[in-house]
Amino acid sequence: MTVFTKIINGEIPCYKIAEDENFFAFLDINPNAKGHTLCVPKQEIDKLFDLDDTTYLGLMQFSKKIAAALKKTVPCDRIGMTVIGLEVPHAHVHLIPLNEMREMTFKHKVNLTKEEFEVLAKEIQANL
Repeated sequence: MTVFTKIINGEIPCYKIAEDENFFAFLDINPNAKGHTLCVPKQEIDKLFDLDDTTYLGLMQFSKKIAAALKKTVPCDRIGMTVIGLEVPHAHVHLIPLNEMREMTFKHKVNLTKEEFEVLAKEIQANL
């Protein structure tokens, strides 16, 4: 069981943005930028391109909805999207509010307090 499945199941706390029957979105706790969000299918499949077509397209539609709420919440030029990372064998999409390209490098990180994460999650939820 991956860390993302444990988050989805409520075994590990997170700053949840949204969920539906098939997908789950939560704030990245080691964000590249304020609002950095992960969107994951609830079904535990390692690689994005191993998802069946319905799940893949559903994840993209779910991510698009979350990205729109992020854009309304976090001042930025655009929302970047990437599928990257080998740390967690569970397909996931990174949505990152962008003002500078360095925010997509995964070398640039920002720090938020627990309270800042909680407020941000609620603000994004309100814009869904």
